Amino acid sequence: MMTRGMLIRLFAATLLVAAGYMGGLMLGTDEARDQVAGFGVATAMAASHDQPLDSADVAAMTMPAVVNINTDKVVEQNNHPFMDDPIFRRFFERQMPDNNNRERMERSLGSGVVISPDGYIVTNNHVVADAENIRVTFNDRETYDAELVGTDPQTDVALIKIKVDHDLPYLEFGDSDNLRVGEQVMAVGNPFGVGQTVTMGIVSAKGRSIGLMDYEDHIQTDAAINPGNSGGAMVNMEGQLVGINSAILSRSGGSQGIGFAIPANMVERILDALRADGEVKRAWLGVQVQQVNQGIADYYGLDKPAGVLVARVNEGTPAEKAGIKDGDIILSIDGKRVDTVSELRNTVSLLPAGKTVNLEIQRDGKDLTKKVTLDPLPAPENVAQGRTPSATADDGIEGVTVRTLDQLTRGQLELTDDVQGLLVTGIETRSRAAREGLREGDIILEIDKKPVTSLSDYRDAMKHAGDKGVLLRIYRPSTSQRTLLVIPR
Repeated sequence: MMTRGMLIRLFAATLLVAAGYMGGLMLGTDEARDQVAGFGVATAMAASHDQPLDSADVAAMTMPAVVNINTDKVVEQNNHPFMDDPIFRRFFERQMPDNNNRERMERSLGSGVVISPDGYIVTNNHVVADAENIRVTFNDRETYDAELVGTDPQTDVALIKIKVDHDLPYLEFGDSDNLRVGEQVMAVGNPFGVGQTVTMGIVSAKGRSIGLMDYEDHIQTDAAINPGNSGGAMVNMEGQLVGINSAILSRSGGSQGIGFAIPANMVERILDALRADGEVKRAWLGVQVQQVNQGIADYYGLDKPAGVLVARVNEGTPAEKAGIKDGDIILSIDGKRVDTVSELRNTVSLLPAGKTVNLEIQRDGKDLTKKVTLDPLPAPENVAQGRTPSATADDGIEGVTVRTLDQLTRGQLELTDDVQGLLVTGIETRSRAAREGLREGDIILEIDKKPVTSLSDYRDAMKHAGDKGVLLRIYRPSTSQRTLLVIPR
């Protein structure tokens, strides 16, 4: 019969065997770290596996390179009367100051991914923005102070670094362009501060723009992503980093199966710039563009919607110097197709200023190539630049009422001298024009490429409009944007 001491020793030996096995998988021990020194964990694990990796293998190889990030930042005191109530303070989980200062210390949690053995870590900008202190904790509870290398708020990417005296396990970048919708992916992070957590899902969509950042090309996934996962890893089933988890779409604040990650290919280019300069210096083309929908495709004689339409070429820009014109359709840049506004913006912005690129365009049904030398992106403020008679549907666009611009209206709308046209004062909700996006307050600048500054111009242009539809160039004062619309006849 076994004594209690014998049982304890047997149980301890079993635990040691299991721990040794898991330590080898998770690379959490010093011996395991030595095995991957100078190598990404994907390479190290692949070398020790002849068979395809399963989800447990991928989790084990990923977790050691994903860290928890804690930050302290000083913020202005919220003087709302509810915040004087300790119950509400507890509900909001805010640490209140002990004095009457108008500032307080706020703590936040997030995640990060080790991307090099010498301690470089990528995370989200919103995780570390304005932080006084940044602390990094590994899965084995080792904790380090980190310094901020650089941030790019326009893509929500940040780079931090810790000082270590040994090589760290890290994740290798995969090619996010090769991800397929329906492919399995894994998300690793620290949701709600409960500790490192692994979730599984698929790639639900690619190329998503959700309006949170200036430059977006998100991977959408149904893998559970929650607050605290920000900055964590999205990996493919080879253990390669294919995205940085960044945002969720949720009405409850928790995961509802719609999460977003910044693609690895974009992150890698941003990190190269942050390492070199601590910031991202973007290039620009100097055009206002819009999506090609079916109406525009039909008007221009395209087989199907493709490329992006140039609504306006700004003066003195690389596009103007290269001969790009209003109404051109940009199909590709250096052979890379661009079918959305986001694709064009992202592609151009990550190219170095001074680089000459080949723009494949279509103009009047002909394919052309234009060489464009990109300039640095200028400051935001330098990028954009009694009733009067009216015309109704009887002599113009069905469901639309327009009138000329008087000086009072021009002043109210703060229009510059180069905005000359007719103001849309009424539009029927069910009209074709409304369906295609024309709004009250828009200014019609051209009809079928002919300027219209008077009602007679308007009526004459409508008489000669073709059967394929009416091409309108409009100016929208609310956004200071020029756009092309095709209104079916």
